[in-house]
Amino acid sequence: MKTFHLLEQLEFRDAVPYAQPLLVNEEGRVLRFTLRPGQTIKEHEAPHSPVYIVVLEGRGLFAGPDGQEQRFGPNTLLVFDSGERHSLRADSEDVVCLVILHEAPLTHKKAE
Repeated sequence: MKTFHLLEQLEFRDAVPYAQPLLVNEEGRVLRFTLRPGQTIKEHEAPHSPVYIVVLEGRGLFAGPDGQEQRFGPNTLLVFDSGERHSLRADSEDVVCLVILHEAPLTHKKAE
């Protein structure tokens, strides 16, 4: 069993959001994102995995493929399907969220 204290030893970067890998292996990734007010994670997608975002601290503006921002705060789970575009903006307060992704498929087969 592994344990992680999700709101301890938070790291922020002044210039850009910080994505701290908490767990990365062949089965998936768990990242802790920290954003200062004014920082943005531009619209992007995870083509081979759904994206699960749990807001841990602060309130941020999240948008899906329609680009319409909605404010979400602590104890909220956002689910984006594989390939679904999404973005995040911290406007007036620090935002901390946990992002969980599944394994990405192999891009090539092993030679037999």
